[in-house]
Amino acid sequence: MTGGAEDLVRRRNRAAVLGSPIAHTLSPVLHRAAYAALGLDWSYDVIECDGLALPGLMPRLVGSSYAGLSLTMPLKRAVLPLLDSVEDAAGALGAVNTVVVGDDGLRGYNTDVTGVVVSLTELGVEVDGASVVMLGAGGAARAVIAGLAQVGGRSVTVYVRDPTRGAALVALGERLQVAVAVEPWERARAGAQVADLLISTVPAGAADVLAAAGWSGSAAVFDLVYAPWPTRLGAAALKAGAPVVGGLPMLVAQAAEAVRLMTGCEPPVAAMRAAGEEALAARG
Repeated sequence: MTGGAEDLVRRRNRAAVLGSPIAHTLSPVLHRAAYAALGLDWSYDVIECDGLALPGLMPRLVGSSYAGLSLTMPLKRAVLPLLDSVEDAAGALGAVNTVVVGDDGLRGYNTDVTGVVVSLTELGVEVDGASVVMLGAGGAARAVIAGLAQVGGRSVTVYVRDPTRGAALVALGERLQVAVAVEPWERARAGAQVADLLISTVPAGAADVLAAAGWSGSAAVFDLVYAPWPTRLGAAALKAGAPVVGGLPMLVAQAAEAVRLMTGCEPPVAAMRAAGEEALAARG
């Protein structure tokens, strides 16, 4: 830990997750497990906050005991004009999920891309040259495209219900040298059957249609949903013997990177993942 980080840890010993709705979040479990494993006397709060309340809240954090914030929906884009600086990756994505509070103001980061890279690595699929399909065109899809670019992905076909939402993904792909093709949702099942890798960024239940008749394809599956797990899509792919990874590894990896940024300490990833698995098992 650097001297500057040590000073930060001494003076700031709180963090929080902000969003709305927020009761479901697993972030407190992960961050508190990290603090315990690191021996840090830190607290991690849960703050219900929507986009309207955010501008009034953020300035009060500068000069307080908060070291950082985790942001979930609907705040990842709403926070951008409230920050003093934004790292390049978060700026390119137009989304921030981690804010570090310093004496010089608020700095935004996006650690979701780290989570995507870790998950794809755990899945063990060679992305370069693979046929990759993705479901959904929201904020998580943007992080996936950035993650694909980092691990050598060069193209992805995205299936969406609203084709107009695909334009932003195409533009992002052009900047990151990932060719993005947008197709209507009705063709998703046929696309999945011939893909090497299927990535689902849609909410729980939205991809059930792909598993309704069993998993006839051989594609590896990365489903960003972590609860309930397995999803019908994940369960069908597992039953067919396909490689599958759910949303927990991504959630843990992005939280671990946030812990690193906020505390200056090497995050205890194994302890965080164990805590996450235990919490999900308790939820049933």
